[in-house]
Amino acid sequence: MHGYTADKDAFLKRLRRIEGQVRGLQRMVENDEYCIDVLTQISAATKALQAVSLGLLDEHLKHCVAQAVAEGGDVAEEKLAEATAAITRLVRS
Repeated sequence: MHGYTADKDAFLKRLRRIEGQVRGLQRMVENDEYCIDVLTQISAATKALQAVSLGLLDEHLKHCVAQAVAEGGDVAEEKLAEATAAITRLVRS
């Protein structure tokens, strides 16, 4: 069971909303909408994806990483390294 399982429906709802935003972006480009308006919507979709990412990261740290640390050993080190790499990717994006 993954850490986000309890909030899976909420995450899926947010992702579907983002999917709709991206489809809206496609329509804006197809309809030759004003560049700044398209860029504003891209920014909104990006922020929405970042919010989902942070939520998933939070759940991962609270459940998967915390459980591995409590158990200790190599698994804990692996989970911590994995979390660090994920945080690094998020910061760079």
